[in-house]
Amino acid sequence: MKVLVVMSSQNAGGLTAACGEAARQGVVDGKSPARVINLNEFNIDRCAICNDGWGLCRTEHRCIREDDFSKLQEMFDAAEGLVLITPVYFGEPSETFKAFFDRLRRCEATKKSGTRSILADKPTVCVAAAGGSGGGAIHCLAEMERLVRQLGAMPFDYIPITQKTREYQIETIHDGLAAMCAPKAVEQTMPLSARKGTRDGKRGKRRIGRRRPAKES
Repeated sequence: MKVLVVMSSQNAGGLTAACGEAARQGVVDGKSPARVINLNEFNIDRCAICNDGWGLCRTEHRCIREDDFSKLQEMFDAAEGLVLITPVYFGEPSETFKAFFDRLRRCEATKKSGTRSILADKPTVCVAAAGGSGGGAIHCLAEMERLVRQLGAMPFDYIPITQKTREYQIETIHDGLAAMCAPKAVEQTMPLSARKGTRDGKRGKRRIGRRRPAKES
């Protein structure tokens, strides 16, 4: 499983960065390749709200703005699993996080039946890192959960972390990603017809051994 680890923080030595490293190591320990990106290192404009409120995002599912958005969209398309990590500001994801995902949602969540979002059915872990007061992490995760479901991704876990919980939640992030990338978890995220022991989308018969006669008391 190729996993894209997405961060959105300027602080290279902060809590969000530590979460990103824990996620990366968890993916690696789960025997999967990880690609780590920081949205702050890309040129991402806010949505222009074209024409009467919608542009090509609604009809052609692409953005007309000439920045790094389409490049990032291709990265999300190529990924098989996702980790979304953001610092918490005012109980919400970072401004850079929102700028990108507001546009991605317009392009992908507007696809009609028969055309799948590029995030469809991809296992996703969301992490809200409240490094200051520690407040707002749960509210931030609620916003992220709504986004994940609108984009059709498959929620795997939602993890809040603060400076007070850093020591054990860093381990939680690592272990969560290792679990997501484990062969059994990967198989469960595959379409039914692609799983082992299946044929034409139907489950194969379970092997049932003979029952041993009960011992007489």
